[in-house]
Amino acid sequence: MHNPKNTKILIIEDDIIIAEYISEILQEERFKNIEIANDANTAIAEMKTFVPEIILMDINLSGKNEGITLSQNKNDNAAVIFITGQQDFALMSEAIKTKPYGYLTKPIKKVDLMASIGIVIQKNENQNFQFKDGYDTVNVKYSDIRYFVADGNYSSIYTISKKYSIRQSLSTIAEQLPLHTFARAHRSFLVNKNKVERITTNTLEINNVEIPLSRTYAKQFK
Repeated sequence: MHNPKNTKILIIEDDIIIAEYISEILQEERFKNIEIANDANTAIAEMKTFVPEIILMDINLSGKNEGITLSQNKNDNAAVIFITGQQDFALMSEAIKTKPYGYLTKPIKKVDLMASIGIVIQKNENQNFQFKDGYDTVNVKYSDIRYFVADGNYSSIYTISKKYSIRQSLSTIAEQLPLHTFARAHRSFLVNKNKVERITTNTLEINNVEIPLSRTYAKQFK
């Protein structure tokens, strides 16, 4: 299982003292993967190479509100928590449009910081499908799963990056997944509805793969 303390956290803050203060709090709490970016260019590079899971983002970066622009161009699946020292309603309205996971106001308080990070970690854990792959426990984000296929006593999981085979039936798997995201398309197929690109009378298309759509399940895709 993914250790929450291994969560990759990127601090994007142009005030070096504040950035180091946040980093020290996280280290005291035993977080191990922490990086700091003090400007937009470094932040962009870190989002590509470090690929953070949580970004603590200063809205007013370099006095230009660059934090909002950066949050719109973050790496996929990163959760943004904005840091602000301003009480600007118009600015906050723009920030809300990027759908952040939370806000922290300066001066940063440890209890607020850890509560915000804890909420993100808990939410991420609740959005993963967990299964055994040999001796390893694997967590795959719902958003990375395209579909499941029944394969005898096993089921195959097709994700955006690889395929897994697990000893569980589709019915057992379906019981573990949110109904608003996953649905049976056929007795042998369980799909992520957010990945469906095309629907016909009797088929679905996901990533150029044609999946049979039974009448029994068709109403779930209307």
